[in-house]
Amino acid sequence: MRTRMLALTSAACGAALLGAAALPASASGSSSGSASGSAQEQEADAGVVTAADLLAEVRACSRISKGRYRTDAGSAKATVPVCGTRDAVFWKADMDIDCDGRKTRACNRKTDPYFLPETAFQSSRGEPLDSAALPHVVVPGPSKVWDYRKAGLTGGSVVAVVYRDRVRYGVIGDTGPTGIIGEASYAMAKTLGIDPDPSTGGAESGVTYIAFKNSRISPIESRARAQSRGAALAREFVGR
Repeated sequence: MRTRMLALTSAACGAALLGAAALPASASGSSSGSASGSAQEQEADAGVVTAADLLAEVRACSRISKGRYRTDAGSAKATVPVCGTRDAVFWKADMDIDCDGRKTRACNRKTDPYFLPETAFQSSRGEPLDSAALPHVVVPGPSKVWDYRKAGLTGGSVVAVVYRDRVRYGVIGDTGPTGIIGEASYAMAKTLGIDPDPSTGGAESGVTYIAFKNSRISPIESRARAQSRGAALAREFVGR
């Protein structure tokens, strides 16, 4: 993660298409009238945890950070606390795009002037993570404000990210500046329907990050394991 000021713009174009593609078959099929019911009803019947379900659980903040975080280097005030429950840690912020790690067509020094060829956590092969392929979240480096390690989190801990009506699962994959919060990988942004461009993309606000305690998966780069474990943890989190 890099400290930078971005003129972020939320990309709604294509969000519906991306969201539908990631939904299970029971929720993404077409329906008409009351015969098939709404997508929300189908999701509930299938046991799928919705954005609304998760947001209902994080309405109130029991702050566990000693202070608050800025969302960007140029932010005038630190406004974002880290909150905790028995099973998870969460924060509500913007989303800057992390393109660090493995060099790819999407993530390199030409596409991202702040590109770094490493991530705080490595793949099972001992290589930097692929931010263009792996949905992951960046946490602030340990400081007096908050130390993610003391909250039962580490590289590979499972996270749920909520944006508008979409929920996507990933892992903690990188760390960033100690005073800034609100960043996720190119792949995470893309799957949420957020513009993943590391220079101009991201979301100005409205992103909720929920990291589940003691939930580390291995290998860290397994999207399938993050998805299945995340879905199970989300069901437990909302009491389903």
